[in-house]
Amino acid sequence: MSVNIARWLRMILVLALVALMGLAWTQRELFDIDTIRAWLSVWPDWAPALFMLIYAVLTVLMVPGTALTLAGGAVFGLAMGTIFNLFGATLGAALAFLVARHLAGGLVRRRVGGRMLKLIEGVEREGWRFVVFTRLVPLFPFVLLNYGFGLTRIPFGQYLAATLIAMLPGAFAYTWLGHAGGEALRGDKGAITQALLALAALAVVSYLPRLWRNRRQ
Repeated sequence: MSVNIARWLRMILVLALVALMGLAWTQRELFDIDTIRAWLSVWPDWAPALFMLIYAVLTVLMVPGTALTLAGGAVFGLAMGTIFNLFGATLGAALAFLVARHLAGGLVRRRVGGRMLKLIEGVEREGWRFVVFTRLVPLFPFVLLNYGFGLTRIPFGQYLAATLIAMLPGAFAYTWLGHAGGEALRGDKGAITQALLALAALAVVSYLPRLWRNRRQ
């Protein structure tokens, strides 16, 4: 009886997760910078924790996090925005990994399809190094990677550390861009320079995969 109850609970949780994913995707236009800033202004003392929680939940629901990252830079500034963006995204990536490993593995396999074989083979061959490489190179969508890695045999700790470290350059660059946008809205004359520097940082980040590949060879 207990096994049947556990199976039904698992099925209900998976169906609820799928329904929430569909709802979040259809309402994704609500997660723009202005809306997020308005949400955070309601509870200013809890804004950092609330922001990271929202980031994590939307990552689990497979909502792209670019707007959130830009909002983090605009609201919290470059330094703290980078930290909050990075930890929010990493928390979401960790939760999605655990969902795939312990709750919805079959659903993830059907969703990702044949590309999962390359992912599994890469992890079996390279381990955490493959996690770093795929975080730097957009071979797979970020939100799918989080679930896909849960189907591999990589230890959770290695996955989490590799994800946190590899996402730092991109989080910094996009946060900087969001910070520059926020400064521009506030009338800062140096915002254009900030934006150009942020774009230069993004260009450097895009070069990192090639540098990583060359070092591996």
